[in-house]
Amino acid sequence: MSHARQRVDGATAFLLHAYPYSETSLILEVFARDHGRLALLARGARRPRSALRGVLLAFQPLELGWFGGGEVKTLARAEWMGGCPFLRGEGLLLGYYLNELLLKLLPREDAHLALFDAYAAALAALAQGGVETAELRRFEKALLKELGYGLVLEREAGGRAVEAEMRYCYQVERGAVLESEAKSGQIVSGKTLLDLAADDYADPRSLAESKQLMRHLLAHHLSGQQLQTRRVFIELQDV
Repeated sequence: MSHARQRVDGATAFLLHAYPYSETSLILEVFARDHGRLALLARGARRPRSALRGVLLAFQPLELGWFGGGEVKTLARAEWMGGCPFLRGEGLLLGYYLNELLLKLLPREDAHLALFDAYAAALAALAQGGVETAELRRFEKALLKELGYGLVLEREAGGRAVEAEMRYCYQVERGAVLESEAKSGQIVSGKTLLDLAADDYADPRSLAESKQLMRHLLAHHLSGQQLQTRRVFIELQDV
């Protein structure tokens, strides 16, 4: 991570979270396409007449400028880029789920262009008004890959091709191992692994097992951190 003093302008970003700082300011956690996750101090953003009040919108593309050399930069300007419908209902809650994953797992100031694009695509899909399973799983896979934990879904840990009719245990550190040869791991069918690789969730079993597998893997990498959005989902309905 570099703390060299810098000035950045015209950065495309999304707001992940904001919390109060002093009586009039905010600390923003943002995800910028070319700069990764970073914290920005938005001076005066809490004042009633601040121009930022109608600009700092979650799940909307923003164009930001900032300066500074510490861990928390200073916001210089922000513009709402528009063009993306607002999330509502279940889509809004799922959007918060994506944000929470980024806040808990993504290191600061490392650019992740593919992950940024997967996040933007997931938001666009959620804004259409439905639960877009393929986009959520694609985002989760992109997140794990960018963190260095990319999934190997079409081959077993030993290198053999995964067979649709076989049952496997997916182990975090190894990958898919035949159920008969494993003592631990998330049990999943070969067809589910292949469908997950292809983002094909037409089969109800593939849909259910891929969801359980991703929960298992993400829980491991969260290292005990609890997802508040997951708790809300459990209270309301199954995710």
